[in-house]
Formats: sequence, C-alpha cells, structure tokens
Amino acid sequence: MHASRLVFLGLDGLPWSLAQNLCAQGLLPNLATIAGTPGCRAISAELPELSPVNWTSLFTASAPGEHGVYGFTRLDPQSYELQFTDFTHVHGATIFERLADKGLFSKVVNMPNLAPVRPMRSMLVAGFPAQELQGSVHPPALEGILADHGYTIEADTVRGATDPAFLLDDLHRSLACRQKALDLLWPDLAWDLFFFVLTETDRLGHFLFPALVEPYHPWRSEALRFMAAWDRLIGKFFARYQALPEPKRLLIMADHGFTTLTQEVDLNAWLRDQGLLHLSRQPAGEWDAQAISPATKAFALDPGRIYLHARQRFARGGLSVPEADRLGAELADALSRLTWRGRTVIRHVFQGRSLYHGAQAHLAPDLVLVPQSGFDLKGKFGRTDMFGHFGRQGMHTADDVFFYDSMGASARTPTEVGQAILDHFDIPAATFEV
Repeated sequence: MHASRLVFLGLDGLPWSLAQNLCAQGLLPNLATIAGTPGCRAISAELPELSPVNWTSLFTASAPGEHGVYGFTRLDPQSYELQFTDFTHVHGATIFERLADKGLFSKVVNMPNLAPVRPMRSMLVAGFPAQELQGSVHPPALEGILADHGYTIEADTVRGATDPAFLLDDLHRSLACRQKALDLLWPDLAWDLFFFVLTETDRLGHFLFPALVEPYHPWRSEALRFMAAWDRLIGKFFARYQALPEPKRLLIMADHGFTTLTQEVDLNAWLRDQGLLHLSRQPAGEWDAQAISPATKAFALDPGRIYLHARQRFARGGLSVPEADRLGAELADALSRLTWRGRTVIRHVFQGRSLYHGAQAHLAPDLVLVPQSGFDLKGKFGRTDMFGHFGRQGMHTADDVFFYDSMGASARTPTEVGQAILDHFDIPAATFEV
C-alpha cells in the first residue's frame, strides 16, 4: 500500500457556478462543506468539451493529441463510416495501469470511455457509452456480483428525453446503483486509489438544466429533489473519506461545465449552404457520413469539429495542402462572423495543429469551434436547417468546470488533474505509443 491514499469523486457536467449557487441556497449541504474552501474553484475542459475527451484525458493523464480521442465519434478516412469512440481507440496507458506497475491497486466505479475494459491489476466498472455489464467490468467475477445487486450502467435517456418524470425516476434508480457499487467496493480498504464517478448530473442537465436555474420552472421542485438525493450520496461518500486514516487526499472534478441551450447549430447545414458540403445521396440518418461525396471540401462532426476534405487524409478528398490551408483560414473568418438574431454564435476558432500536439495529433480536426454560451454546435448529416431545437435543454461548456483538491493543487484541466494523481504516487509523466 502507498503511504497516502487518494480518493477521486467525479461529478459529470457539474458547473462550478451552479454548485456555488445551490450551496449558497442551502440546497446541497454536503457539497457545501468543500464548495466554499480555497481548494474549490473552476477549471477548464479539454477541447472539444465532451465527456469521452475529458475523462480520457484524466485517466491517461494526457491531452487529446496524445490519447487520440476527440469526440464521441470518429470517421474512418477510407470507408467514411462514423464509428463511436470506445476504449479501443485510446492510446497510452491508464493511470490505473501506471499504478499497477508500481504495485498499487485501484478501484474504479463508473468511469466513462473505459469499455471494453482490458485486464489489469485493478477493479474496474466502466461507464457510458457502455450499455451492458458484459465487457465493462474487471475482474469478470465482479460482473455477476453487480448484476445480482441490480447494477446498471446508464439511465434510459432515450425515453427520458421526452418524459421528465420517467427521466427523474430513472436517475434516482441510477444513483442507487452507484451507491450499491460504493458499498460493495469501498469497505475492505484494499486499495490505494478509489475512483467514484456520478454521471447523473450530466443527464439531468441535458434535459432539465433550466429547472436548476429558473426559480419558477415547472420541474424545479423535482429536479431539486433529485439533487438533494445526489447530495446525500456525496455526504455518504465524504463520511467514508473522513473515516480513512491520514495521510489521504480528496480530488473532485467535473469533466465540463453546463448551461441552458438556446439553439442547436448544425455546421453541416451551413457548410452545405456555402457549397462546401455535398452528399452523394440522401443520408440514412444523422450519423450517415458515408453519404459524403468527393465534391465535398469540408464537413463537420459533433460538437464543433471541422475537417478539411484533403486528398492526403481522406480517400474521397480533393483538396491539396495549400488549398486546405486557404480554405481553413477562410472558414475561420466566416464562422467567426456567424450570428443568430444579432447574437454572435462562435466565441473562438482554433486551428487543430496549434491546439493539439503528440503522436495522435494527426487525427485531430482541422478547426475546433468554441461557441458562445447557449449555442450547441453539431455536425449532423441530413438536417435541413442550421438552427433548431431537438429535445435538449442544456449543453456543455468548456469553462466553469467544478474542481476541488484537499491539497490545493494548481491543475487547470482534466489532463493536469490526471498528472497530479500520478505525481501524488511519485509516478513520472506518461510516455506514449504512436
């Protein structure tokens, strides 16, 4: 065992400002015990501000240019098939493997983008986008134990998207599953690092975020009732932590912030209207990137990733490197001037090559767009309108990300939080495979 245990609490999608506001109102008494301390502050997400990008940055202690995850999806440059990201796409070792190499043991509950799990000297329960326990749990014997206790990985947000009462009930059930896992895995204290991630706040935020910030929202009382249950579980987690002998350390982190969604903005609709995106047929669905035709000069993937259709990168691409460079500069300028009802849509346009560095930087988007608050950027195939609403009420932000460290570390991003964990265990910075 290491001389000092480290305990990590993940609070998916929790904005620092919302947490401070609800704590000040006395609505989250357990979280409030740390929210007003010097160790609690806002940090920034890695870009794009999506869960798989940021949780992967944390658990590899590396930035996207090194681990290679840039979103929920990735496009095959030969077939144009849009694939959903999972752990097989992650390059480099996890912090759990790095600890195991040093003879230290980790227990991990509900870590996003960790499935399919690979065998390692740890107890692992992966989270979203995994849907089933099979392939999401290590060692395999733990799968049956969790199943016997009714543990499920994810709430049903498909049905919950149109049924707030069902969503809230299912989030309460999901929260109970997390507590069961905590009760099973914590007590023997046979671990050096314990990870416990609550993803329910993200799901609530996507479909009921206005209820958390608007005093007269029709679902406010039920949303706050859920948050009270969430806070009680945090209180139980804190009590377990407080009972640990010294020395010890507590880290708490969200993977991104959240705010109310004003409009979804489909960048592919805009690119189509500019004559830059052409489809060879009617897409079979919003994820059908295989409809991209050779005439296309640029296309977008969620959330604000733009790819220049260069021949050196894509099988159907026709742009030369100089042409792609010129188009990238033109797009950055044009997108910066986008407006909706007089409001600027885009806050900043980053060049991928200046934003990402490392062995997997060649997989990065050419442009990464950061929107103004309220504008949720998308890259769908087949939508007709650039602006619209599609059932979601809340969206991610790259800033206002909740963070706490009982030792007051100066981490600024999930990558740096992961590096702080390695530093705690005297493990050097990671090295990466190509």
